[in-house]
Amino acid sequence: MMNWSNFEFLNPAFLWLLILIPLLAVWYFFVRKRDAAVLTVPSTKGFKTKTSFLAKLKPVLYVLRLLALVAIIVALARPRNVSVSKRTKTNRGIDIVMAIDVSASMLARDLKPNRLEALKKVAVDFVDRRPNDRIGIVVYAGESFTQTPITSDKTIVKRTINRLQWGQLEGGTAIGMGLGSGVNRLKDSKAKSKVIILLTDGVNNAGNIDPTTATELAKELGIKVYTIGIGTNGMADFPWSKDPRTGMLNFRKQQVQIDEDLLKNIAEETQGKYFRATDNTSLKEIYDEIDALEKTKIEEFKYYNYQEMYRDLVFLALGLLLLEFLLRNTIFKSFI
Repeated sequence: MMNWSNFEFLNPAFLWLLILIPLLAVWYFFVRKRDAAVLTVPSTKGFKTKTSFLAKLKPVLYVLRLLALVAIIVALARPRNVSVSKRTKTNRGIDIVMAIDVSASMLARDLKPNRLEALKKVAVDFVDRRPNDRIGIVVYAGESFTQTPITSDKTIVKRTINRLQWGQLEGGTAIGMGLGSGVNRLKDSKAKSKVIILLTDGVNNAGNIDPTTATELAKELGIKVYTIGIGTNGMADFPWSKDPRTGMLNFRKQQVQIDEDLLKNIAEETQGKYFRATDNTSLKEIYDEIDALEKTKIEEFKYYNYQEMYRDLVFLALGLLLLEFLLRNTIFKSFI
């Protein structure tokens, strides 16, 4: 069945010649009338005869010739049906580890509803936009561990992110251990590009791995680290204590402290980039930028299959001309 949505003319300019067809038709009938022989006699009584039916059909010969010309013009325009098939090839997959700070300070309410919940929403959206990459989750506070090994199963990754909560680890902020765990996850990776997204809201005050040591390891292994400092400038509501009767957290204003110099150094040494997220909007924009910076290389191959249709029109034109020739030299021979 003809698919008209894929129909095209290779040389559509030839179709302008179709304007000649009605002009030739008008010219033929005017010339035929003008060239008709006229005989003047005193009386036509002796010449009156019935006009032959075949004589009336004589213009059909010219119509056949015009139709043949139409077929030739359309054939010159090269009508064809084009079908396109695509094949996608992923040349380079990226392995990504998201190292997330889950210390108590991540419950600060300078982002809405708090830093951790704001991060979870943005991180899930980021995962959705990385269909061709493998992603792992590392969490850290005063210690660190791998929450989800590197996997291509995005459902597991998103479930892990949504279940992140404070209180699972020892208190503190061990940036060096968080980065070190991420490096450990990627050291055996065969991917051509390896990335760690390290997010924290404080300063390194715990752990037995120095951030500088972890940075050197990442650098040696060719792992790029994007660092994100999350927290507003100035004061923010931080969790201060927990009510033993209700289990509710009490908050009070505290100065936001982020070791930006350390985070900048980690990013610079590993060819990454440092970002500062002061609110929900800037946090989303940061992950959007990282998503744009780290793109999986995908090649798309298109295959075009052309079904040429001009041959049928050429045969049609030849058939019409042959029919005209046969009629002119047989049935209509006595009227020409």
